[in-house]
Amino acid sequence: MNDLTFLPAVTMAEQIRKKKLSPVELVEAHLAQIEKLNPRLNAFVQVDAERARRAAHDAEIAVMQEEALGLLHGIPISIKSSLEVAGMRCEAGTRLRAGLVATQDAPLVTRLKNAGAIVLGVTNTPELLMAWETDNLLYGRTNSPWDLERTPGGSSGGEAAAIAAGMSAGGVGSDGGGSIRVPAHFSGICGLKPTPGRIPTTGHFPVSAGPFALIGVVGPMARTVADLKVLFEVMQGPDIGDTCAAPVPVRWPSNNEVKKLNVGYFEDDSRTPVTPETRAAVRTAAEALRGAGFQVDRFQPEGLEEARRLWHKFFVVAGGMLLRPMFKEGDANLSPILKQFLEWAAAEPGHAGRTLLDAWIQRDLLRARFFAQMQKYPILLCPTAAIPAFRHGERSWQVEGKTVHYLDAWSYTEFFNLLGNPAAVVPVGQSPEGLPIGVQIAGRPWEEEQVLSVAAALEKQCGDWRIPPIA
Repeated sequence: MNDLTFLPAVTMAEQIRKKKLSPVELVEAHLAQIEKLNPRLNAFVQVDAERARRAAHDAEIAVMQEEALGLLHGIPISIKSSLEVAGMRCEAGTRLRAGLVATQDAPLVTRLKNAGAIVLGVTNTPELLMAWETDNLLYGRTNSPWDLERTPGGSSGGEAAAIAAGMSAGGVGSDGGGSIRVPAHFSGICGLKPTPGRIPTTGHFPVSAGPFALIGVVGPMARTVADLKVLFEVMQGPDIGDTCAAPVPVRWPSNNEVKKLNVGYFEDDSRTPVTPETRAAVRTAAEALRGAGFQVDRFQPEGLEEARRLWHKFFVVAGGMLLRPMFKEGDANLSPILKQFLEWAAAEPGHAGRTLLDAWIQRDLLRARFFAQMQKYPILLCPTAAIPAFRHGERSWQVEGKTVHYLDAWSYTEFFNLLGNPAAVVPVGQSPEGLPIGVQIAGRPWEEEQVLSVAAALEKQCGDWRIPPIA
């Protein structure tokens, strides 16, 4: 194990500023970790070692010359391969974009580089991001660093595996139905799904537009909440290419302000059961926050099932309508996972103008009712998913005597995509097999700082970040 690669990113940055750690040494340690582990994990689809080494050399010169340094100066990061990084592949896991290389950086990548971060490479995704596991016909499947026979999740599974295994200090994923939070939960790291528009989706493929702009976001992933906070602060801010953007200033609350946030928690949604260890993790988190001085009550918001159904209409039904014309019958470019998703979508009637408009109006009315409930409980604590990381290819599970199907297991993240809430995941417990279990902390739109502050309090009390077995 290389201890350097498992330091928190904020510690790496501090030691670089104090000249106790060399950016060159740090990048070399990460490249060595990638060379050692990526053949088994298949997290990175492209690594540009020479470019990273040049950037590390330049970062070291800046330190020696005592230039002004950014918050992430010299920190090696990774980016999901659905986001533009100049000179790197931006294929989103599909043969339809095979060999496509970005000619410019997405705005958030520019912001990360301006803060001193060094991009090591780009990471694997399922085809067109439409799965909660990571496999495609271009690069094959990504394996969990906790168990190679299991998935690190999707669609930001390559990103989660890279960060968990110490191949990257942190990075960027995207999330339209749990694609940051489920991989964070499966892989034992932290992740943040922000409010749409808080971090620009400009430069992401598929493009975040129409109804997908309401539910799809990009956000940071890291091993600690402190690292999430720094990545968020660097990446956030409006961009003209993001139609949901708003000029919301960063507002970190004081400790006293954070402790005044009432927390409502629920162990399940009364529809999809969760494993006993998942229940235990939520209870542990609730007790930890109560012990830290928060008012914590059992509270299940009304409207969760309606949110799940409406999310399905946007993501599955509308998503299938958009993606299906891209492929012909029997198309060899279509991966099995995406083929299955399109079959699920085709099993339901497609939208007409009236049905899409009706779903859109229902969503807005539900948001108003839901946010009214959050006036009393501005923080919600709940499971991230019904199960921990599953074995490759599994499609259903027995939980509490009930069959939980693939599309139902992630409803706990889908609620907050439909409603537009920011939500973070923090590792808290583990399954009998030793797999990580994360809990989800959701807040009100545009209040990422409150969510991350509560997440930091939880992590301090009972955070369960561990180095996975492969490392």
